[in-house]
Amino acid sequence: MDFLRPSGWGEALAAKAEHPTAVPIAGGTDVMVEINFDHRRPEYLLDLNRIPELREWEVGEETVRLGAAVPYTRIMEYLRAELPGLALAAHTVGSPQIRNRGTVGGNLGAASPAGDCHPALLSAGAEVEVESVRGTRLIPVEEFFTGVKRNALAADELIRAVHIKKAGGPQQFSKVGTRNAMVIAVCAFGLALHPETRTVRTGIGSAAPTPVRAREAEDFLNAALDEGGFWESGRIITPAIAQQFAELCSGACNPIDDVRGSAKYRRHAVGIMARRTLGWVWEAHRGNERSAQCA
Repeated sequence: MDFLRPSGWGEALAAKAEHPTAVPIAGGTDVMVEINFDHRRPEYLLDLNRIPELREWEVGEETVRLGAAVPYTRIMEYLRAELPGLALAAHTVGSPQIRNRGTVGGNLGAASPAGDCHPALLSAGAEVEVESVRGTRLIPVEEFFTGVKRNALAADELIRAVHIKKAGGPQQFSKVGTRNAMVIAVCAFGLALHPETRTVRTGIGSAAPTPVRAREAEDFLNAALDEGGFWESGRIITPAIAQQFAELCSGACNPIDDVRGSAKYRRHAVGIMARRTLGWVWEAHRGNERSAQCA
């Protein structure tokens, strides 16, 4: 195994172009586990730790540009207001040591259906910035996952950053596992309110071959909130609407039976998480609206 260690982004792209099979490594929390257990033996490792720009972020008017190698701990500490759903998801990743090393870029590159950041990125609305010596492109996160541990990267491309919409409303993340962290999710659910567009977005993890959005559930809830005047009135969402939303989220799953849980349990759990997170974000939204009216 050869170890490539570029000192800049241009050098990294050139190395990836010359060695398309090279496996990028920054935090190493996924790659090194596979290597240590002999599940993977790449010909080349491409170390990105000497490229400081990958550990930087920029907060713009509408989005946050998050460098691919920004660790979860930094998101939790500095971007909780802008990216609350992702910050909540980051809290459930591994141990403090893993959160200090693990990155969103690495999670995306691994493309595991159970990746903890994926539901939050799907619900918030994100684009993955990828680059090669041929140029740069932005891939909507829902199009980035192409199969179990497969993604839309070309052989010569690297993930440079993730562009994530700043929260305009409450966001939530929920995960089922044997404990809060240091565990692979049995299933996970992300939900974000976007009051500026009066829409809701979802993200489901570990309940299909890829992370997915529950689009039919989103369409149903968007229509129900609009037709029922809930955005204007701030009324509590009725149990019937919440239950239908939960059932449609369960229906968006395509899970398997494995050692962590059965397909039936995963569908049931996703429905429970959908209903609960909807209650949490809507109560937070109603609280914000009341505070604005009293100000």
